[in-house]
Amino acid sequence: MIRTMLFKFALAVWFILWSPALLLGLISKKLTRYLVLADAGGVLWLARVIAGIKYNIHYPPREENGIPFKRNENDRLDGKAIIAAKHMSILEIAILATHITNSFFIIKRELMWIPIYGWAFWRMGFQGVNRAKGSTNMQQLTNSVAKKIMDKQILIIFPEGTRVKPGQKIKLKRGLLFIAESLKLPILPVGTDAGLYWPKRGRMHSGTANVYFEPVLPCTASLEEIREAINRHSA
Repeated sequence: MIRTMLFKFALAVWFILWSPALLLGLISKKLTRYLVLADAGGVLWLARVIAGIKYNIHYPPREENGIPFKRNENDRLDGKAIIAAKHMSILEIAILATHITNSFFIIKRELMWIPIYGWAFWRMGFQGVNRAKGSTNMQQLTNSVAKKIMDKQILIIFPEGTRVKPGQKIKLKRGLLFIAESLKLPILPVGTDAGLYWPKRGRMHSGTANVYFEPVLPCTASLEEIREAINRHSA
């Protein structure tokens, strides 16, 4: 428990110390992105050094015994896809943000009201969503996402809509399907067991967290197919 308390204290201090740099970085979108990703890298460093949490990223196999696997028919030639990820902690957010170049997240718009950090999320291109507006907002959201994707950005979305505990199964939000079908983008499911090491609440545990990239699904995949893929290797 002492290690957990020490880590959370160090994390709070890290965020506070980084705030002035983020505030100055608001003058430039490119600089803001660089600083936010550096901040995320610091979170991963603190998790490793203080909490003893490392991580591995797993990708679908590309070849066996020197023989390439058959290309997934859902892959686009331009490589574009929506990343639909399991959300258990800050850990997988930092991992995905630092390892997927030019990515952006869909987040609750209220998070963008947080002083400095919320402004930085807005400045670097995160997409806020007002859940209260329903279908009207979904069309506006999709239009905004389409512009970012045309600008070669990669969408990362947490279709469960909230952090979940290990073993907890939550119904996926239909917004993912609306965006995927509207933009004709395949879906790349991502699972994780990060919640075993960095839980939503309580004591942290040392060890190696895993992030699993699953085979790509078509834009017409059902919520059940997506949920199954996301949870295939998740805790």
